[in-house]
Amino acid sequence: MKRLAFVIVGLALVAAGCSSDSSNPNNPSNPNTPTFTATLSPASENPPITDSESSGSGNVTITFNVTRDAAGNVTSGTATFVTTLQNFPANTPINIAHIHVGATGTNGNIVVNTTLTAAGDAVVLTNGSGTFTKGGVALDPAVANQILANPAGYYFNVHSTLHPGGVARGQLSRVQ
Repeated sequence: MKRLAFVIVGLALVAAGCSSDSSNPNNPSNPNTPTFTATLSPASENPPITDSESSGSGNVTITFNVTRDAAGNVTSGTATFVTTLQNFPANTPINIAHIHVGATGTNGNIVVNTTLTAAGDAVVLTNGSGTFTKGGVALDPAVANQILANPAGYYFNVHSTLHPGGVARGQLSRVQ
């Protein structure tokens, strides 16, 4: 009888260990809405920001909404960006934001533009903090497939008037 109890407990532990984990980026709960995050820091810019805007920080969550072919390759899609910034000097304007190709410490070309523009809808961090969302941003399928294959090879950054080359940056990490 004791042996049977140990077998049942052992089987329960094995079953629990085999359950799926939808938070695992290698086993996402919905492969058509992969999600990425990045922690944004002025120190991660190349070169690092060292003036009054160096006190800022932030994060971004980027969700792709994609269509795939039978082989699992992205054939079309859009992206939604939710960006939160804090601890910048009051009235810091955020003029543009986008995803670049490039490993940590390497500057690269823009591959996905959020469509935030200085002329149209710059975000002014009145109290040094703020949030903005950009949705429905068109994705190039080839770029989406490349980001999915190697998120750490891409970074998101935001640009201010004082730092038109970028004021805060973070490498992408897939979370779903």
